[in-house]
Amino acid sequence: MSLLGKAAVAMWWSVRAEQRTEFGDWHSHEHFPERMSIPGFRRGSRWSSTTDAEGFFVLYELEHYEVLTSRGYLDRLNAPTPWSTRMMPHHLGMIRSQCRIVASFGGGVATSLATIRLSPEAGRETELRTHLSETLGALAQQPGQTGAHLLLTDTPRTSAPTTEQQIRGKDGAADWIVLLSGYDEDAVERAVADQLSPSTLQPYGVCDNPVIGRYRLAFTMTPQDVAAN
Repeated sequence: MSLLGKAAVAMWWSVRAEQRTEFGDWHSHEHFPERMSIPGFRRGSRWSSTTDAEGFFVLYELEHYEVLTSRGYLDRLNAPTPWSTRMMPHHLGMIRSQCRIVASFGGGVATSLATIRLSPEAGRETELRTHLSETLGALAQQPGQTGAHLLLTDTPRTSAPTTEQQIRGKDGAADWIVLLSGYDEDAVERAVADQLSPSTLQPYGVCDNPVIGRYRLAFTMTPQDVAAN
C-alpha cells in the first residue's frame, strides 16, 4: 500500500478475548467513521496479529503533520463518546506514535503486513535512514509485496495527555517504524528475515532487538466511505 499524506499515527495494543467482539463493532462502526470525519485524515486501517491472538496494529494516514495538533483532532481526543469511554480501558499495552512519513513506496492496500520498531545508533541516523530508504524502495517492487515505508516518531512539542490517553493510562511510543505490506505473506516474511533482519541492518547502525510484528488486514476506511453512508 502507498501511504496517503505526510504524517501518520501508528498504534499497537492488545484486547482480551472477552472484549474482542464489542471492540470490533465499536472500532468499525463508530470509531473509524469518527476519525475519518476529521479534516486531514486520509485513511485508517486495522490489522490483527497473526502471532498474538490479542494483538492489533492500527494506522491512521494524515494529509500533513499539522493535523496532529489541529483543533478537529484534539477536540475528538478530548471528548470521547460514551462508547469510546467504555472501550478505552480495554486498550492494553498501548504503543502510540505520532510520525512523519520519510519514505513511502508502492501502491494499493494489501492483506499482509509486517511492522518493525527499531532505533538508530547515536550518530548513525543518516546512514541507517539512507540504507532503509534504498532497501524499501527495492522491496516494494518485488513479487508478492506491494508497499514499504519508513516512519519516524516526532511527537508534537505541544502534545499533552488527552482525555482518551488519561482513560487508557500512560501510552508508550516507538522510535523508527518500518512497514512492509504484500499480497503474499511468505514473501513479506522472507524480506523481514533477510533484507530487514537485525543482523542485516546492524552494519548500517541499527540498535539491537528491533520489535517485529506480523499482521493480517481486518478493516480499512477512508473519508469517502463515511461520505457514502
